[in-house]
Amino acid sequence: MKQWIVPVAFILIGLIAGVISERVLLNKLKGFIARTKLPGNELFILSLRGMTFIWLVVAGFSGAVISLHVNGLISASVFAILQKILTSIFLYSVTIVAARLAAGFVTILSQKAEGVSASLLSNLARIVVFVFGILTILQTLGFSITPILATLGIGGLAVALAFQDTLSNLFSGLYLIISRQVRTGDYVKLETGQEGYVIDITWRNTIIKELPNNVIIVPNTKLASAIFTNYHLPAKEITVQVQVGVSYQSDLEQVEQVTLEVAQEVMQEVSQCVPDFKPFIRFQSFGEFSINLTVFLRVNEFFDQNIARHEFIKRLHKRYQQERIEIPFPSRDLYLKDKQEDL
Repeated sequence: MKQWIVPVAFILIGLIAGVISERVLLNKLKGFIARTKLPGNELFILSLRGMTFIWLVVAGFSGAVISLHVNGLISASVFAILQKILTSIFLYSVTIVAARLAAGFVTILSQKAEGVSASLLSNLARIVVFVFGILTILQTLGFSITPILATLGIGGLAVALAFQDTLSNLFSGLYLIISRQVRTGDYVKLETGQEGYVIDITWRNTIIKELPNNVIIVPNTKLASAIFTNYHLPAKEITVQVQVGVSYQSDLEQVEQVTLEVAQEVMQEVSQCVPDFKPFIRFQSFGEFSINLTVFLRVNEFFDQNIARHEFIKRLHKRYQQERIEIPFPSRDLYLKDKQEDL
């Protein structure tokens, strides 16, 4: 009976140390890492959450197993099996920590790189780490991974054929990310007329959020082969064209001067506009009832054009009234022939 005291003590010490590490040591470590102000410092704490308890418990059980083997309470074969089980548990927990760190760092780097989708890349990083971790565990347990790799190669072909659509979406998503044709945060318009902000590129779909707060789910293969407009490439700034018509009796020199003054005022006072851009106008055509011109403004990004156009039209209408510049209504002259003249 006395021979079991030391193994049980090892197990109890491991359990108590694991609880203390989770409740006390990790909190102190969190405070120390926070003071370092290194990027991703909280990621280490989140990755270790729950793992220190497992490691200390495994250490306690390992000590207990060694003690039992030394005292002759278990055979060498049982001792080897238990050691392999404890080693596998430890390696799997290390794999979880490594997967968390890999996915977390990919997410951090994706956030720094503007427009890069975090979910797809982080999931791929997590999968790669888990594959290597499982292969390492199998190697530790005594399994030869060479036949396994060969089997995976043959099975991978069958899986590729069975999940052809899924893999096509996966590689299309990677292509979209690598080519940077579509990035998270971009405003795109599909050839079907649907448009909105890209909020994520997953392993299967690209998620687009419309302005009315609806969500469009587009398979990556469809988006990769579709004709679409990306309003954030090559730059977010876009030129806004505002159509204006003035009366034929207007002084076009005065119209140009007044319109440019209002446009410049909008560019300087509206935060959504680019203040360094110099607006300009171009007279376009002689319309049926007005002389038509186009005013060119510049805004920071696609959605800002609505505010810029709103402010410009409102201020231009008020200024035209002050300057007595007429914006004509659509009109048409009709000449009716008197039938009596034909008699």
